[in-house]
Amino acid sequence: MLYVSTTLQSFETADAEQPDRDILRDDVVYRHLDPEFYAWLRQRMTVAEKARRAGKLPAATFDQLRERFNPIHAWAVEHLGQEALLDAIRKHNAKSYAPPSIETVQQTSAIVEHESPTEFHFPKDGEWAFTQAISSDAIKQVDAIRDRALSCGWTESRLYQNRGRFRFPCGEDYGVVCFLGDGRSIGEVTEKHIEIIGATPGKTTLRFYNPDVDQPWIRKIEPELDAETLKITELAA
Repeated sequence: MLYVSTTLQSFETADAEQPDRDILRDDVVYRHLDPEFYAWLRQRMTVAEKARRAGKLPAATFDQLRERFNPIHAWAVEHLGQEALLDAIRKHNAKSYAPPSIETVQQTSAIVEHESPTEFHFPKDGEWAFTQAISSDAIKQVDAIRDRALSCGWTESRLYQNRGRFRFPCGEDYGVVCFLGDGRSIGEVTEKHIEIIGATPGKTTLRFYNPDVDQPWIRKIEPELDAETLKITELAA
């Protein structure tokens, strides 16, 4: 694994179990090199080269950056593959990509601290083919809104169930608690839905709908009565 900073400092590690995307080392933030980060670095090199040609960046500074980037490029081609790198370059959007920073390291640390999987099984009994790992933070969030949700008509299964007949997220067995990883949090709680708010910077809001209550898009179709049934109904009346 290769870790690279925004200033093209880098180091390689053989630790395949390294859990963090961004890490802080000697006051420098590094990111695990993947095709998307490579595309961002290459785009920055392109900007630097244009600045050198325009006389806005000293040639010596650009040469230093190039000396750092070339070994990173060689490593990326060997370990990530040229096709994956070219695809990432084509799809890269510099405006939406968030490079490594102190803030990203702090967010990663918070997620690792508060979202470590815990031994949790709901329901405890029964034969279930699959169990979804749940973080202690997710359980605490659902605990906080439990009474309010139950008063709105939710069941504990819809809130806490993390065992299912099919692998998560397939099927309707899994509860709200299974959808609260990666920095997500609970928003509005109503009879019909519970909001799940995504992590920063996007904070996309999704809704977990309660299938046990009437929803606006569900139409109840009354069974048609045939002529014989109508006749019996009229006689009974």
